[in-house]
Amino acid sequence: MQRQSTNCAGATRLMPGRLVGGLLACLLSHLAAAQPAPGTPARTLPDALVPPAVITRAADGHVTLRAVRLTAPLTIDGRIDEAMYRDTPAIDGFLQQVPREGAPASERTEAWIFFDDDTFYFAARCWDSHPERIVANEMRHDSVNIFNGGDSMTLVIDSLHDGRNGVLFQTNPLGGLREQAIADGQYIESWNTVWNVRSTRFAGGWSTEMAIPFKSLRYRGSGPQVWGINFRRVIRSRNEFAGVTPMPASFGSSGLAQMQVAATLVGLVTPASSRNLEVKPYAIASATTDRTASVPFTNRGTADAGLDLKYGLTRSLTADATIHTDFAQVEEDLQQVNLTRYSLLFPEKRDFFLEGQGIYAFGGRSLNGRGSGDTDDVPILFFSRQIGLAAGQTVPVIGGARVTGKAGRYDLAALNITTDAQASAKVGTTNFSAVRLRRDVFRRSNIGLIATSRDPVDGTHSRAVGADASFRLSPNNTLLGYYARTDVAGGTSQATSYRARYDYTGDRYGLGLEHLTIDPAFAPAVGYARRDDFRRSLMTARFSPRLRRSARMRKLTWQSTVDYDTSVSSGRVSNRSVDGSFGIEFHSGDIATLQAAREYERVPVAFRLAPGVTVPAGSYDTATASASYSIANQRPVAGKVSVGIGSFYDGTRREAGYAGRIAPFPQVALEPSVSLAWVQSPFGDFSARLLASRVTWTPTTRLFVSSLVQWNVDAHTVGSSVRLRWEYVPGSELFVVYSDGRDTARTTGSLVNRSVAVKGTRLFRF
Repeated sequence: MQRQSTNCAGATRLMPGRLVGGLLACLLSHLAAAQPAPGTPARTLPDALVPPAVITRAADGHVTLRAVRLTAPLTIDGRIDEAMYRDTPAIDGFLQQVPREGAPASERTEAWIFFDDDTFYFAARCWDSHPERIVANEMRHDSVNIFNGGDSMTLVIDSLHDGRNGVLFQTNPLGGLREQAIADGQYIESWNTVWNVRSTRFAGGWSTEMAIPFKSLRYRGSGPQVWGINFRRVIRSRNEFAGVTPMPASFGSSGLAQMQVAATLVGLVTPASSRNLEVKPYAIASATTDRTASVPFTNRGTADAGLDLKYGLTRSLTADATIHTDFAQVEEDLQQVNLTRYSLLFPEKRDFFLEGQGIYAFGGRSLNGRGSGDTDDVPILFFSRQIGLAAGQTVPVIGGARVTGKAGRYDLAALNITTDAQASAKVGTTNFSAVRLRRDVFRRSNIGLIATSRDPVDGTHSRAVGADASFRLSPNNTLLGYYARTDVAGGTSQATSYRARYDYTGDRYGLGLEHLTIDPAFAPAVGYARRDDFRRSLMTARFSPRLRRSARMRKLTWQSTVDYDTSVSSGRVSNRSVDGSFGIEFHSGDIATLQAAREYERVPVAFRLAPGVTVPAGSYDTATASASYSIANQRPVAGKVSVGIGSFYDGTRREAGYAGRIAPFPQVALEPSVSLAWVQSPFGDFSARLLASRVTWTPTTRLFVSSLVQWNVDAHTVGSSVRLRWEYVPGSELFVVYSDGRDTARTTGSLVNRSVAVKGTRLFRF
């Protein structure tokens, strides 16, 4: 094959606004010449498995599995007793990820992969020499406790076989359902689809059967397929992870998201393409009371209807449309105590925005609404919670459309949506758009572009563009970075941000190096930036040996971070900090942590910290110490207890907290949380006390009732809500939601607002 000659010199002569695009196009042309054509399997395939063999292991550890065709649909009851289980050899030989990497699993596990004309099946028999120790305490759909709190089996499928993306299906001995998408090693927690699972206990352990319609998966065309696949069992009594493929202990709980270590699945034949059309109409009725409105009203009734439409342009590229989108099923956000001068970030939970969400991840920051440590300040260029929400209120969505998926080696996401005017939130009719294009390069690397726009009717548009790259140099070495620019109508100049980051994430040692810059006027209007006007240089080092001979302790972790920030506009030091922590991970799953930190912060502008307390501009030194103990979720009473003390803006701060779970039965759980802080300073003393509790009742795996009460003691507010979700048919749901807010400072008439809503959806698949 003759390679086309390219010359990047011309890219440097482009105008500044086109420089990034020109360089990226040049890089793409070079890399494209070295890449196999779209559709080429991500790995060189081993020799085909000869029936009846269903598993083979290569000398390098790579695993190949074979799917077996069924002549009739499998009855999903969790019982491994049909003839095909006797006639088909089991997939076994599971290996530990932790606590003894590479050792045979302590308990035997058998698995099978089947398919018919419409459905993909996975089944597993999990033997246990001490079945009385099996832990199963969660039935609620999508609860993280299905994984954290007990025994579980998790299946991941890379149906595009690109070694990067996939979907995850998880269950436990109670048949709980949890599904997620996987994008470049990150879990997209709120992704949902239609599937079925049943689990049961037997004298020697537990077993499970999953049925996943091919309509619920995205793959390349029809006919014979080569997919990536992996599955892992958690034996919670030993806190042991054991999978069908070797997985490094350094991957931790995210090991299944690392699709490059997945097995290769052969023998699968997918059905011919159908119309691949989904229509999901909804109807809603509500009654609302608001005594804080300019004209207070009581029990104002409304009714509406709308629909979401999903159409498969190809088996891997999907178009969605929404009309009169409604978000009545969204859970109430948990309040948080905020003692900083920066705004808080809450995760996206609305179904329409979730599919393909991982494609929008930019510059090494995920889209789940949560940063971790030094990633909190990395901006998000597209954050869908900026659409349909303003000033704490829901803004009506008129309609919109999007396209997400994969075309060859390209990930594509494009969205355009319009929201209506909302006088109480002081927003007019606004159009939002976002386009993301990302290209796979090499084995596990990618480069991409993103552009977003916010266009209200008053013409004060906001734009953002960016280019990013992530290079996986080896399983534990990653180099990433981005360059982004924003342009706000009426602004005097365009503002930029850029980042370069290197991470080594070995199991015993870890190292992170980062440089991040954000200009003063950088403002992604359809994104999120916690702070601006700083230039950061940061280093994190970790030492975490495993204790092979300890009967109680599994791992020790020492970690330290040094952070040095200067102001872009003035060049002065804005923040500098040094912190260190020591942690003990026990075989039981409990974790104890001690942490100490020293920080210097320059406050450029006075800010309101609490009612009646304003911190003036100036320089402040802080020293803090804290301790926490996390009780593993498999215990009937679990949670995290923390305490801390230290200096705080020329004063002192003491804090304590608990967030946990009490589960006397699998169907019932109480999740209390307490956050307490007491501050004494020259500018005023105050306390911040927040008490909350969620109670859930889950009579079946597809029906639950959740009640949340939040009491902000110092703000004199109490919020409560009750939410029923019943998935009466897979993919079709009934919601009943009640919420109210009260002012505890009032002697009479404490009710501030109240709403009751009933909503029903019905999924039709063609």
